[in-house]
Amino acid sequence: MKELLPTINDWINTKKPFAIATVIKTWGSSPRPVGSSMIISSEMEMVGSVSGGCVEGAVIEAALPLIKKGASENLAFGISNDEAWTVGLTCGGQVDVFVERFIAFDDRPGEKEIWAKLWHCLQNNEACIFLSHLGEGLSSHFLVLPNDQILGEKHDEQLLSEALRSFSERKSQIIEWKEENYFAQVFPRKSQLLVIGAAHVTTDLVELAKMYDFETIVIDPRGIFSKKTQFKVTPDRLIEDYPSEVLNDFKLDAYTYAVVLSHDPKIDDNALQILLKSEVAYIGALGSRKTHEKRLSRLKKAGFSEEELNRIHAPVGVPIKAKSAKEIALSIMGEIIKVKNEFL
Repeated sequence: MKELLPTINDWINTKKPFAIATVIKTWGSSPRPVGSSMIISSEMEMVGSVSGGCVEGAVIEAALPLIKKGASENLAFGISNDEAWTVGLTCGGQVDVFVERFIAFDDRPGEKEIWAKLWHCLQNNEACIFLSHLGEGLSSHFLVLPNDQILGEKHDEQLLSEALRSFSERKSQIIEWKEENYFAQVFPRKSQLLVIGAAHVTTDLVELAKMYDFETIVIDPRGIFSKKTQFKVTPDRLIEDYPSEVLNDFKLDAYTYAVVLSHDPKIDDNALQILLKSEVAYIGALGSRKTHEKRLSRLKKAGFSEEELNRIHAPVGVPIKAKSAKEIALSIMGEIIKVKNEFL
């Protein structure tokens, strides 16, 4: 839904009613992952995709009467192996799609409150979990925030726990509550990339990270590097401090990725000693195998276990025989995205 926000805002502001269709479950081959959305206006305008073109026509047909009724409907599309190629799939599978009139057009006060808070979270890079009841007819919703706050009528601790479980698993999914099914759509904050060291690779890595919508933070206490490095794309933050002085100011959680690139053990080890004790999703370290062996020896002497040290991706990046700074940055970004997408 996030990528559709500009059009969503435009259609709401121009009072153009629309429905939203969301992939809630897939089996076998599916061109679009769970959580993918498409919006359909009453004038049959369409933005987004739920199947890459395979079932969009049927979804539009189902959506039009729902816009008028203010209702919702579950759609299931099964494709046999023989039919798969004709609709763009590589093999047979099934796609379940939930279609409903968009919540912004619901006049019920509780639904209006939920939409207002959801809109605020999506606009301001705040995490939340949006729950839609998967029943037929008039739809209903809940909104859960990671601080255990929940909006919506007649909820209990079980629903809150299930929603927060989806968030911790980093996966939009169907959950059950009181023998009813709900789709929990996880909206994390923007992924955060911490780069330790304004090295030659850093400028290209920051450029790639911004392309893939990461928030970028570069940390380097060496003024000559932090001040003189010429960035083609400016990092969101450039900090001239030792990692130990500032890392704990950031959320070192499952939506954070970190790479140490300074080539200076005083700086890299300073960062790793904090990162290895945190819940960050990825830790990469630049250097040859020989350099990494020396790094591991130092960290072992500092009291880190084998399990903790195995979290370090080193030599960093996917193995593409990278030589130039651009290629090294590409291999690092590829590995980060691989780790990130393991949870989709």
